[in-house]
Amino acid sequence: MIAVPQFMHFPDALALQSGASIRDYTLAYETYGSLNAERSNAVLVCHALNASHHVAGVYEGQDKSEGWWDNMIGPGKPVDTDRFFVIGVNNLGSCFGSTGPMHENPETGQVYGADFPVVTVEDWVGAQARLLDRLGIVQLAAVLGGSLGGMQALSWTLQYPERVRHAVVVASAPNLTAENIAFNEVARRAIVTDPDFHGGHYYRHGVIPKRGLRIARMIGHITYLSDDVMNEKFGRSLRPRELLAGQAAPPGDPATLLRDYHYSTQDIEFQIESYLRYQGDKFSDYFDANTYLLITRALDYFDPARRHGGDLTQALAPATAHFLLVSFSTDWRFSPQRSREIVKALLDNRRSVTYAEIDAPHGHDAFLLDDARYLGVVGAYFDRIAKELA
Repeated sequence: MIAVPQFMHFPDALALQSGASIRDYTLAYETYGSLNAERSNAVLVCHALNASHHVAGVYEGQDKSEGWWDNMIGPGKPVDTDRFFVIGVNNLGSCFGSTGPMHENPETGQVYGADFPVVTVEDWVGAQARLLDRLGIVQLAAVLGGSLGGMQALSWTLQYPERVRHAVVVASAPNLTAENIAFNEVARRAIVTDPDFHGGHYYRHGVIPKRGLRIARMIGHITYLSDDVMNEKFGRSLRPRELLAGQAAPPGDPATLLRDYHYSTQDIEFQIESYLRYQGDKFSDYFDANTYLLITRALDYFDPARRHGGDLTQALAPATAHFLLVSFSTDWRFSPQRSREIVKALLDNRRSVTYAEIDAPHGHDAFLLDDARYLGVVGAYFDRIAKELA
């Protein structure tokens, strides 16, 4: 399936939750499949922290440009583009095509940098609704998202309940725990204390705070994996280094390791260290530091129950959609307990809810991987939606 990026410009101001507004902004998006005559088969996909509008397919002439949820979306896949018209939208503030900190502020003629306004999950949903209006889509067959994308899917059912028939919320939560906020803050501090950060205006200085970005990604990546997966992949394996004896030391022999390996506090010794540094290096080459700060803050701020004294049942009362929620047993960042909180609140409101808790070893990243049970659950649910459209 060949994907084609598209762009839609919005000259009018979008009012934001912070009280600020943004005008003359652009949203990048992609569509897959065909919109039916009734315009009733549209599925909106909301992306997580470091993803984009490129949800599925590949770009023409680029074999390695597979969309981030390509195992989920496409012809004959769980979200079948032979039956559904799928839309992926890049959020405001991102660094993958939509207007963000790297773009020019029309008010000043300067790059936004640190002056880009604070955005929230609710702001993203509002911007997505504007794009759907332009596409002539009044009501979605479904809104689908994992992690931060799941928060957006949930917010859709509260902000525009009449526009959503089904909501699929995967590996998500009604808000972040204090521990999650703490991880995000440590990652942000790594970025803002990088000497190349320059108060968020590093573009003017021709530098990028890569050191901070690397550390932020390493911290995040640890939280996306389970302990079981890290032990299985890496264990305590040492990375081959400069050997004094000329031969690799046999595993499990500490005396030989100490004698034959060249040790240094600066060097990478364990395989897991090498892996994390690789992930950090790769991330710092393509992601924007200000975008990282914006998106993690949006994660932190999301809490629909806050306006209702912490009562999630009351907060979810406006939702009228049918729901599918999916969680994963080893996901300790967005644990099954958090999904069950949403399920309970919806059931308290007598809403239609399907819930699947998948016993998977992969941690939070499981929502992106090929697990037959997980993909089967989502596929069966979308089969149900397709039958409603027939």
